[in-house]
Order: sequence, then structure tokens, then C-alpha cells
Amino acid sequence: MATWQHTDIIINGQFVKAQTPLIVSASRSTDIPAFYADWFFHRIQEGYSVWTNPFNGVRSYVSYEKTRFIVFWSKNPRPLLPYLHILKERNIKCYVQYTLNDYEKEKLEKVPSLAERIETFKRLVEQLGKGAVIWRFDPMMLTDAISVNDLLWKVQNIGDQLKDYTEKLVFSYADIAMYRKVKHNLKVSGISYHEWDTEQMEEFADKLSTMNRERGWNFQLATCGEKIDISKYGIQHNRCIDGDLITRLAWNDKELMDFMKVKIENVPEPMFFGEPELPNGAILLPHRHYFISKHKKDQGQRPFCECMASKDIGEYNTCPHLCEYCYANTTKQLALQNWKQHQENRFAETITGR
Repeated sequence: MATWQHTDIIINGQFVKAQTPLIVSASRSTDIPAFYADWFFHRIQEGYSVWTNPFNGVRSYVSYEKTRFIVFWSKNPRPLLPYLHILKERNIKCYVQYTLNDYEKEKLEKVPSLAERIETFKRLVEQLGKGAVIWRFDPMMLTDAISVNDLLWKVQNIGDQLKDYTEKLVFSYADIAMYRKVKHNLKVSGISYHEWDTEQMEEFADKLSTMNRERGWNFQLATCGEKIDISKYGIQHNRCIDGDLITRLAWNDKELMDFMKVKIENVPEPMFFGEPELPNGAILLPHRHYFISKHKKDQGQRPFCECMASKDIGEYNTCPHLCEYCYANTTKQLALQNWKQHQENRFAETITGR
């Protein structure tokens, strides 16, 4: 996918260069829907925000002038609900990667009750549609208190309640060794975690696949960023920023389709009785249309990440969920410090209020 174009925008009477992404990720780095929804939609209406590169500290402008699609990531997207009309008015489509875990008893997350989060899930589906709210149970944590079978029970409990409300379940196996700060934070909090081994991963995948079939969920099952191949259980590598799903939800947005190089075709009339013949790989759309996947991986992402290119507008060290396994906060103290700074300047150009 091509890099984003730049445009000149006027800030305080001066022209500055800004990225103009068509696809925005909000956000892998922090929970914008839960804590910064008012800030984000204010910035949408202002037309831009400022993003700080986590590697070099350089600030840059992001213009929303051409934004056509937003992928939200959240553990509590309820604050999005009053703002979704703004996207409709601007003809901006979206979907939600909804991380709906159950670590209530273990207190690994500071989130609303499971019952409230399930209710929020269903309310989002009512507004956005079944395909536009994706269930993530991420990560799958093994500890002294949580076994493989415990995790399967937790998934079963939620899955039974989300049947007919989503098309997909995405999960990952917690890989603590990969993330030094996660390992440090778990140690500081006294969490006795366990790394997954291949045998446990296979066992979990097998039992999850069986559960999905026997309980009639029929979810698409996918892993996020995992090296292991468990496709024999019907579990694929996920695309969290998914070009095919974006096309399904926004196929009648010509500007976005042109950017993604997706051609929308008409389903031909059958020559004889029966269904029309379609090319291999065709994905059906409403009103007798179809397309051929043009999904392209973002080369800037991790080796086993299948996401397409998008512009993430969040920042690390800003999430007050304070999950014990968080990779996005260096420390809880720093996250709370930035959250306090944001609250003192809620509608600043940057998410941190600086």
C-alpha cells in the first residue's frame, strides 16, 4: 500500500505539512474509545491532531480531511456510542476491535464488569452491524491461577453470550518473553505467569475449534501476530486492519476503493438456471456485487502481523486501564501522569495535552 500523501493545513495562521491518511487506526497504542473519545471526535471536527513518534520524539501533524475509514481498538468502547453519528454524517465507516476478556476474578485489568462490557458489545452491533464488531480475547494469559482449561471455560462463557453478535474471535497466546517491560511489570505486580509451550497451544486450539463447532457459534477463529501455524484446526492468522473487511463495509466509497485498488464488479446473470459463476477468490457484496481481494500486508508491522497499512494516531504510556500484562505502558505511574496531564487540557492537539 502506498504511503500517505501530505497536504498543507493552516495552524495559527501558518501553513504546516500534515499526513492525510484515508485509513486511521485508533489505536494500537492506547484505548482511545474508552478514555479519549471526546478528544478524538473534537480533533476530527477540528480537522487534525498532532502525533509524537515513540522512537525519536518527533511531532507531526495528521489531517483528517481525507479520512474514509477508522479501525477502533478498545476494552471499553461504550463512550463511542454517543459519537458514532458524527462518522455517519461525514460518511466515514468504521469497525471495532473489541478486546473482551474475562480476568475479573484475577484482577488483571481495570475495566467495567463483564456483564456491562457484553451489553456494550451488543449495543455496538445494533448500531454498526454484526460484521463491524470483532471479539478479541487477547492475550490468553497462563498463571498459577489460570490454566488452559480455565481459559477455555472463560471463552465458552462469553462465546455463548456473543453467539449471533459477531463473525470472528481473535486471540493471542501471551508471549511474555518477547516484551521486557511486560515481564518487568508482571514481576513488580507479583503475577506468577507461565509461558505457553507448543503442546499447550495445540491443545487450546483443538479444544477451541471443537467448542466453536459444537456450540454452534461458527465464528471465524484467528490468531494475532502468532508464529505458530494452527490452520489444521481452522484457525488462521488474523488481519486486524483488514482490507477485505474494510471493502465489505465501505465498498460503495469510490475514493477509498480507488486508493485500495479494489475494483467492484457486478455479479453476472447466470446463463442457465442456478447460481452465476464467479472468479476464484471472489467475495460477495450486497446488491449483486463482488470483489477480488487486494489486501496487502503493511511491511512496517511485525513479521507475523497481517495488517494492511494505516495511520495509528495514539501514543504509548497513556492508557489508564493499567492491565498487568500491558505492552503499551512502560509503568503505571507514567500512564497515570499522562492521563492527568490530558485531563488538564482535554482538547489539546496531542493526546497527552502537551
